[in-house]
Amino acid sequence: MERNILFVCLHGAAKSVLAAADCRRVAAERGLAIRTASAGTEPDPELAPSVHRTLTEEGADLAGQKPRRVSRADVAGAWRVVTFGCDLGEVAVPGVPVERWEDIPAVSDGLPAARKAIRARLERLLEEVAKP
Repeated sequence: MERNILFVCLHGAAKSVLAAADCRRVAAERGLAIRTASAGTEPDPELAPSVHRTLTEEGADLAGQKPRRVSRADVAGAWRVVTFGCDLGEVAVPGVPVERWEDIPAVSDGLPAARKAIRARLERLLEEVAKP
């Protein structure tokens, strides 16, 4: 069964983009059927340059990807929503589980530290996805 995981941060330009890309990659390595998406509650016009550069260097296809505003339909279609320091507000949907990853360092304070914290949380999340 394919599961949809939605990652949401304030600007939709850094943490949520990193988490979605890393989650997709690790899930594929493990043979897990998931889809990921990223969005923001107050989206920036462009992806964070350091995130774009890092993911592109690793082979991620980010062509045409820009931060976008999270919608109620995004949330309703998710198996799980992960937020980074923001509230879903009026787009929250009753019954859709939301995890708040509040302890992730800001990408602007150092992408490696933020990524390490995201990956640690992804490990637990993907273990849950793998359960029948």
